[in-house]
Amino acid sequence: MAGFWNACSDKIKAAFNWIWTYLWVIWFVLVVFLVYVLRTPLKLSENMNLVAMFLNTLTPKFYVALTGTSSLISGLILIFEWWYFRKYGTSFIEQVSLNHLSPWLGGTDNGAANNSGQQSPPECKTWRNPLNLFRGSEYNRYTWVTGKDPLTYYDMNQSAQDHQTLFTCDSDSTRPADEIMLRAWRERNPQNRIKAAHEALEKGTDCATALILLAEEESTTIVEAEKLFRQALKIADTNFKKSQGLQHHSPTHEKIHRRDLNVLVYVKRRLAMCMRRLGRTKEAVKMMRDLIKEFPVVSMFQIHENLIESLLEMQLYADVQALLAKYDDISLPKSATICYTAALLKARAVCDKFSPEVASKRGLTTAEMNAVEAIHRAVEFNPHVPKYLLEMKSLILPPEHILKRGDSEAIAYSFFHLPHWKRVEGALQLLHCTWEGTFRMIPYPLEKGHLFYPYPSCTESVDRELLPSNFHEVSVYPKKELPFFILFTAGLCTLTALLALLTHQFPEPMGVIAKAFLSSLSAPFSFLLEKLESIVPASLWQQLTRL
Repeated sequence: MAGFWNACSDKIKAAFNWIWTYLWVIWFVLVVFLVYVLRTPLKLSENMNLVAMFLNTLTPKFYVALTGTSSLISGLILIFEWWYFRKYGTSFIEQVSLNHLSPWLGGTDNGAANNSGQQSPPECKTWRNPLNLFRGSEYNRYTWVTGKDPLTYYDMNQSAQDHQTLFTCDSDSTRPADEIMLRAWRERNPQNRIKAAHEALEKGTDCATALILLAEEESTTIVEAEKLFRQALKIADTNFKKSQGLQHHSPTHEKIHRRDLNVLVYVKRRLAMCMRRLGRTKEAVKMMRDLIKEFPVVSMFQIHENLIESLLEMQLYADVQALLAKYDDISLPKSATICYTAALLKARAVCDKFSPEVASKRGLTTAEMNAVEAIHRAVEFNPHVPKYLLEMKSLILPPEHILKRGDSEAIAYSFFHLPHWKRVEGALQLLHCTWEGTFRMIPYPLEKGHLFYPYPSCTESVDRELLPSNFHEVSVYPKKELPFFILFTAGLCTLTALLALLTHQFPEPMGVIAKAFLSSLSAPFSFLLEKLESIVPASLWQQLTRL
């Protein structure tokens, strides 16, 4: 019994729990009613006759009041259930049933114990978008043209925290230029940040972080940004070499060296992205490869994802495959870029000759099966991407931060990789034919995972903070289906309201129907009581009724 109970889904468990509870409540009410009826020292048949007489004396107004009250109560329950579902995404009755009634019936959840050894789902933390745009030359230009702000306050606040972590240290207060930049990174107003960066350059021309801020936010073109980043690169390289020889002298020198390393890697990466924007992809690829080779331990910038996108632009698919073999490892955090690029490469091998009609007749070949499995794997990791790649949903500018497996990551990936999918003839057709099959493999995505840990339930709330709500509708997965108990309560409310209306309009016929229903409902109990009366001695019933 316990094994069968644990094998049931939570919806079946919740429904069974509440049916079981209702039966107990009905049994309790019946016992109390019988005790009340049997208090008088009369025969059981006489007591049942009294009950029948009582029911016959009820007027239609009583049934109107009864059905009206039932309709009101079920309506209030429906309103509360709907409010709870809209706020928390689940049924209150179902939650109470699973949390408080399941332990009485099924004991501990063995399924949870069996999954304890598996990888636990991570918290919904945001990551720096490896392909984020430049504020001054790209995000601000969009604002000038459309009048819409593509970045939310939450997203920009996350960036401010990143800048303070990467570009500052405790010893900055000893240098006037760095002390000004401490305030600049905390400043909310863009104009005040730019003004502070110029003041820092006046205090000291060797302030690389001030040049970074101006390149990111003041430059109106990528060419201007590249020029400032090249100036920052010379200063950052000099500061890094200087602090590298002193890093072991004290903890303070160690922090300065870590800050200088972050500044150098950041500048080189953004400089490579400028080259990629300006069409000098070979130079960008060389700089990215040198960065990965020179600083292999610096993984926070996820430079390999920039390199993958650039290699796809150059159509160097063999190099992309070699890079995936290095980074598509079970111990590393996955990303949409990793999963969907692997699917694209496998689809590329078969999509030029793929035909859904032919495949349905002869079946899938080994290569086609591998491509379909790769697409299913990618869709399970991030189910929001296909709608953007298939242009079923409009793209917007990607945010500066993304939530892995969320809508924000899907936008960031599709914004740059859609041309690569279009370039491979037939790849989007294969994706269109196969991506929805993933959802049939995962019958209840909120609780189970097929190839990855279960899909996090917090992605929707975080994506709403990262993405602009005034012109973008956040993609939600899995779709919130109406819980069984909301539908049940809605049906119950409708039925009781209909009965109340019919009883008010046609009191006599409805009274006859109600009496007939109650009589038929009490008939089995009357039959049982008559049998008990014939078997049990009358003296015993006299003693029981006196209790």
